[in-house]
Amino acid sequence: VQLQASGGGLVQPGGSLRLSCAASGFTLDYVTIGWFRQAPGKEREGVSCISSYDGSSYTADAVKGRFTISRDNAKNTVYLQVNSLKPEDTAVYYCATHQRSAYGCYVDIQWYEYWGQGTLVTVSS
Repeated sequence: VQLQASGGGLVQPGGSLRLSCAASGFTLDYVTIGWFRQAPGKEREGVSCISSYDGSSYTADAVKGRFTISRDNAKNTVYLQVNSLKPEDTAVYYCATHQRSAYGCYVDIQWYEYWGQGTLVTVSS
């Protein structure tokens, strides 16, 4: 089971990025993928998640309306579209997977068994 996060970079406030989480060693069917972020000096926090088992998704209030999660099962990849970026969105963004079929999804760090290496998003003028 491997996850490869990519798509981060330096962007000005108000800009957009599309983060990708490519899965290998398993398919997206029946699993959950979550996105988390960790800003310098802060704890890792949940951003969004999507379940392939029942199609449900969740987005944290702090980013709702600006971040959108989606999946492409054919490419075995989950995306996080991040728009209207703010300096406080600066963080390393990680994707993770919960491998057991479950109704709903949760951005509880302890719920995820496997993690990718992270991709850095820097929002600065």
